[in-house]
Amino acid sequence: MGSSQKTTGTAITGAGVWHPEHVLSNAELCVAFNEFVNRENARHADDIAAGKREPLKTSSPEFIEKASGIQTRYIVDKTGVLDPERMCPNVPDRPDDQLSVQAEFGVNAIQRALAAAGRVGEDVDLVVCGTSMMQRQYPAMSVEIQNAIGARGFGLDASLGCSSAVAAMQIASNAVRAGTATCAIAVAPELMSCHNNWRERDGHFLFGDAAVAMVIEPLERAKTGFEILSIQAMSKFSSNIRNNFGFLNRFDPEKVGAPDKLFYQQGRRVYKDVIPAASKFILDHLASHELEPSRVSRYWLHQANQNMNDLIAQRILGRSATRTEAPVIINEYGNTASAGAPIAFTLHHDDLPKGSYGLLAAFGAGYSFGSLLLQRL
Repeated sequence: MGSSQKTTGTAITGAGVWHPEHVLSNAELCVAFNEFVNRENARHADDIAAGKREPLKTSSPEFIEKASGIQTRYIVDKTGVLDPERMCPNVPDRPDDQLSVQAEFGVNAIQRALAAAGRVGEDVDLVVCGTSMMQRQYPAMSVEIQNAIGARGFGLDASLGCSSAVAAMQIASNAVRAGTATCAIAVAPELMSCHNNWRERDGHFLFGDAAVAMVIEPLERAKTGFEILSIQAMSKFSSNIRNNFGFLNRFDPEKVGAPDKLFYQQGRRVYKDVIPAASKFILDHLASHELEPSRVSRYWLHQANQNMNDLIAQRILGRSATRTEAPVIINEYGNTASAGAPIAFTLHHDDLPKGSYGLLAAFGAGYSFGSLLLQRL
């Protein structure tokens, strides 16, 4: 159990993943996107011919997979995305007395995590909801989820871009460690399709929807699972990944619905900044435990871009990582923001023997970085 080394005294005792049933392939996506492009270019044909406007470029499954490693993604609704005149999901409003869409995502993942931990909702006394984008400002999403699962205690929302899930796990672990909670839930319900710009070629393929949840309890109560040895977090302000949607938008009517009210990034700049920063962040975390990277059996890295992950893993290990060492879920799920690395953990940990080390790491908007060093119980 790592009793002779640094530890938080807490453990992940259960984890669960949930995603919507609709699968959106690259091929389907490109048919709709290219039809949109053709219509836009036809609409502006005169300006394009006069050199006043650049024609939009089409997309292809080959381009998407080469750029990102993504092949499919799960999505809350694909009919709207596949409509060239709409190019965004259809998600009707729900009445206030009905569970919200994002809370429903979270509850579904939590039910699976609780089952894995052998717990029920009434055992829970803290719910931390960490996600890159909240469906609403208040009531807190965590409190709605807390009510839906029948939990005690209180709920708290947290947002730190693609590190939001790790932030939620850190808050949950700290609360358990301090004795203010005995059975905490960290949940990341990510509806990325709903703030993606499906009309922008460099990013129209990036995101999918999913939720992941972790049950965190005192180490002495954990019979199976993973001891949390330590959690590390860092943030450094950057506008290279940004979304300007917010309650002040309506006070500038000319910019309501502008592209900057959706996800946008300086992709090449992010690539250049994050690869060395994330690599150093992870290596520093391991060094704080005097652990050589080769002693870590599994790296569950943030699932934003497969090429980026390959380069980060290579910097950490000094060689290319195998898919066993650094599992991949982005090919199936797309970029699910803060849920990505925890999903990789949930789906790819059963084979690890007792005593083996694993590191879960996320990085993204903020810039933000977060990692957990874990040891199999």
